[in-house]
Amino acid sequence: MATIQNPILTGFNPDPSICRAGEDYYIAVSTFEWFPGVGIYHSKDLKNWRLVARPLNRLSQLNMMGNPDSGGIWAPALSYSDGKFWLIYTDVKVTEGQWKDSHNYLVTCDTIDGEWSEPIYMNSSGFDPSLFHDDDGRKYFVNMMWDHRVGHHNFYGIVLQEYSHEEQKLIGDAKVIFKGTDIKLTEAPHLYKINGYYYLLTAEGGTKYDHQATIARSKDLWGDYEVHPENPLITSMPYPRNRLQKAGHASIVQTHTNEWFLVHLTGRPLPKEGQPLLDPRGFCPLGRETAIQRLEWKNDWPYVVGGNQPSLEIEGPAIDEVKWEEAPEKDDFDNETLNLNFQTLRIPLGEDIVSLTDRPGHLRLYGRESLTSKFTQSFVARRWQHFNFSAETKVSFNPTTFQQSAGLVNYYNTQNWTSFHISWHEDKGRILEIMACDNFTFSQPLHGSEIEIPDNVEYVNLRVDVKTNTYEYSYSFDGGETWHTVPVQFESYKLSDDYIQGGGFFTGAFVGMRCQDTSGQNNYADFDYFTYKPYQEN
Repeated sequence: MATIQNPILTGFNPDPSICRAGEDYYIAVSTFEWFPGVGIYHSKDLKNWRLVARPLNRLSQLNMMGNPDSGGIWAPALSYSDGKFWLIYTDVKVTEGQWKDSHNYLVTCDTIDGEWSEPIYMNSSGFDPSLFHDDDGRKYFVNMMWDHRVGHHNFYGIVLQEYSHEEQKLIGDAKVIFKGTDIKLTEAPHLYKINGYYYLLTAEGGTKYDHQATIARSKDLWGDYEVHPENPLITSMPYPRNRLQKAGHASIVQTHTNEWFLVHLTGRPLPKEGQPLLDPRGFCPLGRETAIQRLEWKNDWPYVVGGNQPSLEIEGPAIDEVKWEEAPEKDDFDNETLNLNFQTLRIPLGEDIVSLTDRPGHLRLYGRESLTSKFTQSFVARRWQHFNFSAETKVSFNPTTFQQSAGLVNYYNTQNWTSFHISWHEDKGRILEIMACDNFTFSQPLHGSEIEIPDNVEYVNLRVDVKTNTYEYSYSFDGGETWHTVPVQFESYKLSDDYIQGGGFFTGAFVGMRCQDTSGQNNYADFDYFTYKPYQEN
């Protein structure tokens, strides 16, 4: 019986929805504005997980062009029934103001990594939907209901409606079955039928440090639901010294060995040295991650083993450990498709923007809009998954105007990022420069002291070293033999949910490659490789 260390899915992997198919376990997580939509992980033992699918990979399934920061895919719900997988998801078009314009869909697939169906539209009354398969074969759709009216609490309650797969639509009347507890902000409903009870698991308290998960039960699917006598089921709110904060937004699984586990959202704050006290519990640049806890049952109520706060280490199920092959640290771009860790923003980028064949062995990016655009960025990136790591690339780029640039980016959203890149200067020719965007305030730390690139240098190696609270860029003109560190230090906490202003605070830090050309000439950059190498586990 293996010991499991939390979190099990590090880096930006929030809102976990777990399901079992035979002796295989799958977790679906939110991806917000990052495309392809939804990440699905596979495990045989609940300890070792690998990314196996990004099911929403066609514009016909998901078009997020123009979506706001932290809009897009919220809280997918994955289930397995009738010999196939069912995935419910929300595409959120508006995040701020009185409304949440959110549209809910269903896709299905016979295999987890196959081609998922075209979407079936469900409703738009709220977000965080899920599908419940009752043991009589009927199916029910549940979501939180949004109330935009002035003077009303926005989170109206949890609404239930039957779904007809034959008619491919919701049928019958919709009914609010749960108004939540005094904690409020009731969302993320999941229904389960266990030992004659219907259990309604919800998240409450918002997704930051007051987050928690509540469970209620009823003998009747339509209610009334009574709340757990020792609510909440899990939370970090009263435990400020727990390493795993923000615990909430959870789902439940019963193993094939008849054991019970809860997966839940969590966040790990940075150490507080040198940081402003914008939030007393700190900042989480790795975003909201996924952890797992063991459940036990008393009087037909589930309890987290060890109390209602998350544990960093738990006893795994009575299943032999199955380890997966480690993902390679280096991608040489020798394949015809990008690996699953890479994503783009809002839309798929066609071969007129991203190509692995125009120059074999390279990722070619044709320049498009700025990093502040919510439409078409030529930017390919992956999540930060460690507090200490290096990311490196090697790029060939020949700009002819200062409106063209290409290089290495650390990114949270359109208003918070830093870029170390090749560009062009009227007097100096090709240069390396830095541009930073801090809550939409722009700066160029190397202004006046840009680094000139020798004429005989085709490729420039670029690297970022992230060291817990800070990160800094380096470059090499001789293929990586000699590195020069740029004397500009950036704070990691500024790429966290907890630093962001406004409504877009649900993702996490990314690092990747981009090519920008605001002249409209679509100049291209060739990236020879990309590496992501953790220094140590935390």
